[in-house]
Amino acid sequence: MGGVYRALADATRRQILDELFDRDGLTLFDVCTRLAMKHGSASSRQAISQHLSVLEDADLVRSHREGRTKVHHLNTQPLLEISQRWPTSR
Repeated sequence: MGGVYRALADATRRQILDELFDRDGLTLFDVCTRLAMKHGSASSRQAISQHLSVLEDADLVRSHREGRTKVHHLNTQPLLEISQRWPTSR
């Protein structure tokens, strides 16, 4: 679970998750474009790729290949597990 907290600690990774929430199934090019246009990000493709790797390691993003293209999808299950860790009533 520590990987999830580490992944969420970075603002760029949270923006990537926001973009995948808005439109699931984005390529690296799509993520870079959306971050640049909506958030003014000047991060390189390599930097965004590394952020996506951290998110995948935390299981917040899952990906698959379509030919030569890698498509990324949001996985909210780890967030659900965090929210259920501490029940609201005792």
